[in-house]
Amino acid sequence: MIGDTLVITDYHRQAAAQLLPIVLERLALSAETVVVTIAGESGSGKSETALCLAAVLAVEGRQCLVLAQDDYFRLPPKSNHRQRVEDISWVGPCEVRLDLLAEHITALCERPDQRLAKPLARFDEDRIDCEIIEPGDRDVVIAEGTYTTLLPGIDIRVFIDRDYHQTKKARLARARDPDLAFLEQVLEIEHREISQHKVLADVIIAPPPDERAEEEN
Repeated sequence: MIGDTLVITDYHRQAAAQLLPIVLERLALSAETVVVTIAGESGSGKSETALCLAAVLAVEGRQCLVLAQDDYFRLPPKSNHRQRVEDISWVGPCEVRLDLLAEHITALCERPDQRLAKPLARFDEDRIDCEIIEPGDRDVVIAEGTYTTLLPGIDIRVFIDRDYHQTKKARLARARDPDLAFLEQVLEIEHREISQHKVLADVIIAPPPDERAEEEN
């Protein structure tokens, strides 16, 4: 999504380093494109970890493409927020065109010689444009987003195990939601949904040591 703010830290780099040998092992066993999802709650570091993983894979000479769930929301970002305010039951997987995201992942893997037109959300302009992905062979496709664990046909499902209380600082740094009280309500609903997806994951990324220490205290 255009207009989003990402803050990459050592936590995200270390998460990518943890995932790299797992993805490389899968690549060694398969001649086909490997599909990875990175899921978790808002602010958990999905986007940052996906970009870091793509970067370390590039160092290994691997072609990688990252798809963001944020581009696949049914409504543009600010319109989606207004819909949530009008009807809180709108919060959840129904907000996202997961079927289209799954269709695009399949197309990228099975028809790499064809161009792909995908949505591209623009936060500030509150609109969804079209972005063209040019043909090309890709070793890895990464789909990152809150509900991407639910996508079918995934080779490696990654879950970042940080809840919305732990990620508050990260969310405030991105400054996408001015109404913090309403945001907490949304995040609680998302938490109840997304926490159930953890059991589906192949790899779980633990919280940073400081967040684990706060929980223990």
